[in-house]
Amino acid sequence: MRQSVLTDQQAQFLREEKEALAGFQLALTEFDLPREALDSLQKAILQLDELFLIVVAGEFNAGKSALINALLGKKVLTEGSTPTTSRVTLVKWGEQPAEQVVDESYAIYTYPLPLLKELNIVDTPGTNAIIRHHEQLTDEFMPRSDLVLFITSADHPLTESERQFLERILTWGKKVVFVLNKVDIFEDDAALQEVRSFILKHATQILGDQPQLFPVSAKLAQRATSEADPEERTRLRSASRLDDLEKFISATLDDTARLQLKFNNPLGVAEHLGEQAQQNLSSQSEALNEDKLTAESLETVIKNYERELQSELSPRLAEIENILHRLEQRGLDFFDSTMRLTNVQNLVRGDRVRAEFEKQVLANVPQQIEDQVQRLIDWLVQKDLHEWQQVMSYVQRRRAQNLEHMVGESYGPRDTRRRELIDTVGKTVQTIVESYDRNKEASELAASVETAVAQTALLEVGAVGLGTLVAVAVASSSLDITGILAASTLAVLGFFVIPFKRKQAKDKFKEKMLTLRTNLLHALTTQFSNESENAVARLKNGVAPYTRYVGSERERIGKAETTLANLRQKLSELRARSQVVVGK
Repeated sequence: MRQSVLTDQQAQFLREEKEALAGFQLALTEFDLPREALDSLQKAILQLDELFLIVVAGEFNAGKSALINALLGKKVLTEGSTPTTSRVTLVKWGEQPAEQVVDESYAIYTYPLPLLKELNIVDTPGTNAIIRHHEQLTDEFMPRSDLVLFITSADHPLTESERQFLERILTWGKKVVFVLNKVDIFEDDAALQEVRSFILKHATQILGDQPQLFPVSAKLAQRATSEADPEERTRLRSASRLDDLEKFISATLDDTARLQLKFNNPLGVAEHLGEQAQQNLSSQSEALNEDKLTAESLETVIKNYERELQSELSPRLAEIENILHRLEQRGLDFFDSTMRLTNVQNLVRGDRVRAEFEKQVLANVPQQIEDQVQRLIDWLVQKDLHEWQQVMSYVQRRRAQNLEHMVGESYGPRDTRRRELIDTVGKTVQTIVESYDRNKEASELAASVETAVAQTALLEVGAVGLGTLVAVAVASSSLDITGILAASTLAVLGFFVIPFKRKQAKDKFKEKMLTLRTNLLHALTTQFSNESENAVARLKNGVAPYTRYVGSERERIGKAETTLANLRQKLSELRARSQVVVGK
């Protein structure tokens, strides 16, 4: 854009708009948009420094090149009944007529016409695209346009390919003006009005608003240019109806209208990309919903598991404590019933007293403790397996949903990453469940518990079995009444000694049982708590890659939505300011 036509305020706005759009383009690189979409914004930004640009589009053989030649008043472009425009062609001012073929998809024509000092015109391949590559070129060039002249032919108006093309360019927010070419084929105005009504009706349905439509005959306009007879030239020119279209273009080229289009077109491209980015985020958020539900379910499973372990462990350990309480009570009852004056003869027989103690007090305590600890171990192992199975069911269900969603659909890097994580975690969990050996786990856990208990100061490491360890501790540390009374002493002091010794033995037994019970339960609680924590940690670590991914994606999408909302707000503010700086 030539700076001489801008006021200081407009020049300042132009700089700010370019800076804001450059920032918008940089921010959009984080939104998984196609490279071509970002390139279109770059082109739109560059377009702020270009001349006013008109893009002529329509089906091949609709007369696009003929219309451009008629507008220019010279036969600058080649015309024909077959697709003659095989590339995007930019027509611009030049001192000499020349053609520069940039590549197979783009060419530049220069021509020394004064009109081309005010505008550039682009001729595009046909929308019906006999050669599909042509359609791609037309779509890619559209974001750079300030005004689209959409040419449809009177002999086949607004075809299906033209409808589809209009729906595509609608998202770019371009000003579209319809030109009905070849109106010279109509025999009367009634036929023209019928076609005109048809085009406006369907174009309005597509665009949302009724567009402007100019009936013309490019052929008659060109004949008028080459006609020597002034009267015939005037007649042909009038019949071509081209004057109305030229007046419209001239009016559009006034500074206010031109600047409004110039400022707003890049904003329209940016807004379109913002909508694409929002759609991407919405799709990503929707795709993440199932992952969020799965991750929340997994977290709930693990939290419930942790809570159940904590709540159920104490009652199960209390069963062992009850066994020891009952043992202690039997021991106290044993002392009361055994250490009596009437039993003096047996009291001097320590081996007999010990045998009775083991029979009446210890009884089957070793087996009871062994059984209860084994039940506790089996409970922990079974619970661990059950939780892994629950986790596996959630992950496998998500894998199945993900595969069903992906079948027959294209997917990007984020979808690929999701699939990989779900597959990896799913296979890991499945392998753990399928290879879970409950007997081995229980055996290893039992050995670990025995070792932990045996390492306490009260118990003998060399003993075999947890119950045996307890039995040895009770028998060796809490009861040793062999030789507690000598026969010679009993004869004289038995009445006084026996009650004292009985109380002494009971107090010592209670003290030792308290120490045994405290240390044993502490060792078991510590060991089983550690095992419970390890089981929960293994479960968390097993699903951590997936849950971390879901958490990071939720955070990323949340931040991206905030960023995008701010960017779109800035675009809205720029559009409002553009109205002010051009005086509208």
